[in-house]
Amino acid sequence: MDSETQQAFKDSARDLIGRGDPARRRAASLAGDGATQREVWREMAQAGWTAILIPEHAGGLGLGVPEAVAIAEEAGAAALPEPFVASAVLAGAVLGAVSEAQAAQPLVEAFVNGELMAGVAWQGECGQIDPCAQRGVRYRREDGVLVLDGALHFVTPLAGADGWIVLATGAEGAALVWLSALAPKLELVCSSGVDGVSFGSLHLRGCEVAQAQVLIEGAEALDALSCALDIARIAQSAELLGIARAALATTIDYAGTRVQFGHAIGSFQALQHRLADGYIQTELAAAALHEAAATPLQARRDLAAAASRVKARAAHAALLVTRLAVQLHGAIGYTEEGPIGPWLKRALAQAAWLGNARAHRARYAALLPGEAAQAADAYRGGFPRDADWEAMSEAQFRQMVRAFFAEHYPEALRHSPRRLHWHEIAPWYRTLHEQGWIAPAWPKAFGGMALPPDKLIAWIEEQEFYGVGRPPDQGLVMLGPILFRFGTDAQRARYLPKILSGEHVWAQGYSEPNAGSDLASLRTQAKLADGEFVVNGQKTWSTLAQDATHMFMLVRTDNTGRKQEGISFLLVDLKSPGVTVRPIRTIAGDEEFCEVFFDDVRVPAENLVGELHRGWDIAKQLLGFERLFSGSPKHSKHALSQLRELAESRGLLADRAWADAFASAQLDVADLVCAYAGFADRVKRGETLPVEVSWLKIWATETHERVAMLLNEAAAESAMGEAAVAGGAQPVHIHPPLFNAMAAKIFSGSNEIQRNILARQVLRLPV
Repeated sequence: MDSETQQAFKDSARDLIGRGDPARRRAASLAGDGATQREVWREMAQAGWTAILIPEHAGGLGLGVPEAVAIAEEAGAAALPEPFVASAVLAGAVLGAVSEAQAAQPLVEAFVNGELMAGVAWQGECGQIDPCAQRGVRYRREDGVLVLDGALHFVTPLAGADGWIVLATGAEGAALVWLSALAPKLELVCSSGVDGVSFGSLHLRGCEVAQAQVLIEGAEALDALSCALDIARIAQSAELLGIARAALATTIDYAGTRVQFGHAIGSFQALQHRLADGYIQTELAAAALHEAAATPLQARRDLAAAASRVKARAAHAALLVTRLAVQLHGAIGYTEEGPIGPWLKRALAQAAWLGNARAHRARYAALLPGEAAQAADAYRGGFPRDADWEAMSEAQFRQMVRAFFAEHYPEALRHSPRRLHWHEIAPWYRTLHEQGWIAPAWPKAFGGMALPPDKLIAWIEEQEFYGVGRPPDQGLVMLGPILFRFGTDAQRARYLPKILSGEHVWAQGYSEPNAGSDLASLRTQAKLADGEFVVNGQKTWSTLAQDATHMFMLVRTDNTGRKQEGISFLLVDLKSPGVTVRPIRTIAGDEEFCEVFFDDVRVPAENLVGELHRGWDIAKQLLGFERLFSGSPKHSKHALSQLRELAESRGLLADRAWADAFASAQLDVADLVCAYAGFADRVKRGETLPVEVSWLKIWATETHERVAMLLNEAAAESAMGEAAVAGGAQPVHIHPPLFNAMAAKIFSGSNEIQRNILARQVLRLPV
């Protein structure tokens, strides 16, 4: 959610961009009209854009990355060619970092006032993303001046800039110096960008720079530049997100009005699903951007990793969506007069500048800490039943959880390749209950831990790392939140404590034969008579129902009206006469699912949750919880850890292609973690999960499957066998992650149905 300051800058950006004729101004700017570019630069300064990253003591606004991001996204939506990111952000971040230096003060003042348009020149060769590896310009000291020789490339802004902050290296280390565009022995070589924006090279041949033009030297110079580059990459990612969102919105509008074969093309399911996939990528980029923009600048490694992650995701999203937009616009999309060209070209340029997606995947992978957790005995504290989890540092929380697992979780159950049955996992469930940790996401008022999102993610990750099995937990993750909202006080008092203790083990009764993803077509009947419901019918695909004591289920209580009407939500004791449970063996060889038959089963009327015939509203909410749970990163993280074990043990990551594939998987899982945390935070705040949670379920299950397939590839001929293979510290189970992923894509509403939901209810495409 944007702050008031961010929203103010967004409004400012829309106002400035919307003045006059943006298309004509863009054409003038791209035609090399320096007066137009200078006029726009001054307007940016008047709006405060050039002052965002300049400290207040130096005459700036003393704001930060979130405000720069707010403007950059609007600039992307308008495909602005003006150098907001290249100058206001990148040069502004450097000037902000060196603003106390005497040499910088006149530059900062002119920059803030819009009198100085500056760029940064640092890149010595194509593909370089680390300024510490600079091989472009060398300096030597002669008679109190620095003499510069060499060339720097991919510099923007070039034409029209008043000068550049130049990175040079010498015997004394690195230095950032100010170089005027009018400096002698400086040659500019201009090129036209694919988006029409000029860029090029600075060639310096004995170019002299006075000591008064040296802004900062030594390790501090590289630190200031590295930080500024990552700030610029985050803002650049916002611009790419703005491009993607604008192109997607325009394409959705077009698909709703363009008629072919007598129908709007937006009603064709193949196009709907492609647009839904484009939407998923923009939402992933938005989640990564939100997290990156909030990363403290002092945490340099975290900032670098976040910048690389969001740049890789946003570049992918913008290029995917703009290419899709051209395709779905048809021939008009391929023309210069069509609406998509400026976005596509700007996306191509911005995706390449400051490192492309492949380069940032590799950088992200290199920046990640190793998977090895700290030793469990590093934690010396106790295990509190309750604490201020918000105040506890994440590192301390993780150490505490690891130590608890090491002390209490059964060694024989670690890294199980299948779902554990109740008789196997019940002692661990009760251990967590006694500790007060069985319900990490529940409110404290109902006996939960009420973990904040970062600690909830840490809890999930530590479980996966240690190999903690998942118990039959439908009561915890699904029924509990439903009773919080829809249950009566008596129902909460009766059922919630027994869910926590494990006295009641719950199964879900939603799907039926011929009513899987089309849940509203269910036919199990419940007739109310004399204070009881009499239930007849069949449920199927009920996870571990053979272990359950109770079932929460949807039943049809009225056959009149729309099929979504007349559905009620009922709680059933599975020990009731007339209930038959039959396990179903899966392709993985497990009896994970069951079908459950009801033959004149009598259920007390007080077991109705919510209003009679109004169960569909509860069903939608529960499906939201189920899709949130299906969107948990724990399954993908487990598969990723198995992949790492095997790939490292076989030396696969030394191969560049394998390293890139693994880095892609790491990024996909990291973005999943980020997205899940956002939705989990909504649940914690007591908000209703929006229909958009469908995209989380799609991304989670398909990421799980992609990682599982990489695991199969890494296994090579070992994938022929059924048994686990040796791989590092733990045996690696090759096939279970794939089998589990394929099942997850089907349950909770198949991914194809989820794409339909997104297309119709979120993107509002025609039926």
